[in-house]
Amino acid sequence: MTVDSSAGSEVVRVTKRLRDDIVDGVRAPGSRLVERDLAAELGVSRVPVRDALRTLAGEGLVTMRPRTWAIVREFTPGDVADLIEVRSAFEALTFVLAAQRRTSAGLARLRTVLDAELAAAAGDDAVTARRRAADFHETVTELAANDLLGELELTLRSRMRWLLSQHDDLLRIAREHEALYDAIADRDAAAVDVLVRTHVETSRAAAASRRASSS
Repeated sequence: MTVDSSAGSEVVRVTKRLRDDIVDGVRAPGSRLVERDLAAELGVSRVPVRDALRTLAGEGLVTMRPRTWAIVREFTPGDVADLIEVRSAFEALTFVLAAQRRTSAGLARLRTVLDAELAAAAGDDAVTARRRAADFHETVTELAANDLLGELELTLRSRMRWLLSQHDDLLRIAREHEALYDAIADRDAAAVDVLVRTHVETSRAAAASRRASSS
């Protein structure tokens, strides 16, 4: 029997499109995601849309409603505080391990991501800068070379990418990433430990400021 891969690829495409739209703020918190409307918008049947919404519900980005629709999740201050606590503990270990275990090839990948973030931030390209900032954190997890940390990161990835997008000071975040890169390159685990804690606090304050300005 021939397996039709087109259906699976459509689910992947629709999931990625909706995930990016939510993380980038194109689809606002609380907005409705109706299967019929999304299928027409994206040029697919309702089946891949339904599967995509279920995937995104599992990732914590949407909340399912009865029958054929969902809403974009509205992260409460409590939700954000929980994410920041988990991120703080996760990254304190991940960045230190990356400094201890990084390879030349891994460091080169991290530099490429960082350069793209710096260029986007300098050009005031907010969407690209935030996406590359999230890529920076995910690449650091790769450098940490711990399979269990990698599995945990995948479980949290979508919510963390959303959290990491909650800032407007693009250059400050990028420059803090550059300082972290330098410390990782130098294998200076002590400096990394201090820098990552400062970085998490910067992100926390930025997210709080963004919420206050939008309320």
